[in-house]
Amino acid sequence: MALENRSNCPITFALDLFGDKWSLLILRDLLFQGKSHYQEFAHSAEGISTNILADRLNKLEENGFLNKKKDEKNKKQYIYTPTKKTKELIPMLGEMIAWSAKHDPKTGVPAKMRKLIIKDKNAFISKLSAGLLPD
Repeated sequence: MALENRSNCPITFALDLFGDKWSLLILRDLLFQGKSHYQEFAHSAEGISTNILADRLNKLEENGFLNKKKDEKNKKQYIYTPTKKTKELIPMLGEMIAWSAKHDPKTGVPAKMRKLIIKDKNAFISKLSAGLLPD
């Protein structure tokens, strides 16, 4: 399902594709927490409802952010994997993590990761992009 452009603003375009909080949290879980099954996403700390989760997974798949395939070990389940399009969001998500680590004194960013962000934000984002998350 193609989205209709509300304007030609690049920020509007991006927000229309992945900008609601649930989609970003699903992408976070997929990219940084290794979640790949519906039930894993459903048990995230933020408490997404099942109808919203199903809707967002469908929209993310329709818009090219997720690949969905049957789980070979359990044919009743699907495995969700990120596409190249999703992986290209890692630097932006890294910037959001760095910004939150700087401005939120209660952030859940681990101390080792926070030190790396403060010391060298670009190195932090490079590590995220390479799948090398510091603890």
